[in-house]
Amino acid sequence: MQIFDSRKKTARLAGVIYLIVVISGIFSLLYVPSQLMDWESNANTVSNIQASQLLFKLGAVAEITCYVAFLFLPLVLFKLFQKINNEISILMVLLVVVGAAISFVAIPDKFNVISLLTSEQQSTNFLGLQLEQHVMLALESYYNVILIAQVFWGLWLFPFGYLVYRSGFLPKILGIFLMLGCFGYLTEFLGEIFIDNYFDTLLSDIAGIPSAIGEIGICLWLLIAGVKKET
Repeated sequence: MQIFDSRKKTARLAGVIYLIVVISGIFSLLYVPSQLMDWESNANTVSNIQASQLLFKLGAVAEITCYVAFLFLPLVLFKLFQKINNEISILMVLLVVVGAAISFVAIPDKFNVISLLTSEQQSTNFLGLQLEQHVMLALESYYNVILIAQVFWGLWLFPFGYLVYRSGFLPKILGIFLMLGCFGYLTEFLGEIFIDNYFDTLLSDIAGIPSAIGEIGICLWLLIAGVKKET
């Protein structure tokens, strides 16, 4: 009973951290770009960011929060799953560390955008089309790094899902969705590289579904239910 109670506390702590990752990630990686980025017009994108600089800055802060929480999450999960399979638990942690490290590399490009748009001296030096070009180069650099980071955002889900599936104290179905989510991320990575207008395709609409179900599902399960007794 004592082991079960300790595991339940660990699971709920993981749920809290995961919730921070999910909320900050949705805000910074989905909501803010949906409000500011116009993929068909660089001028509109720059204009949107200039008009909503606070939102852009909040997105940058939320993104940093997401990656910091993302680093702590596997450490708590490792404690939860270590006895299930130590080697796979270590692999899970390593994949997250690499993915988070790459993600952090992208952040300075967002602050470069902020500097370009808020510094009076920079605004004087880069006017009109020239300013737009520098901002878009920074954003392009940012998204190229994030594209690479997506590979590891996906890869860690496979060992995580496997551990959930094998645990006996978490729903197996969520483990399956997490493992499928790994391939969803990899599909999106390859789709963005090889398919023109990938985000306008049906594949783009369905590729992220398994990871969304798996990650949000396991986050809520850990947070609300904790763990069940092993069967």
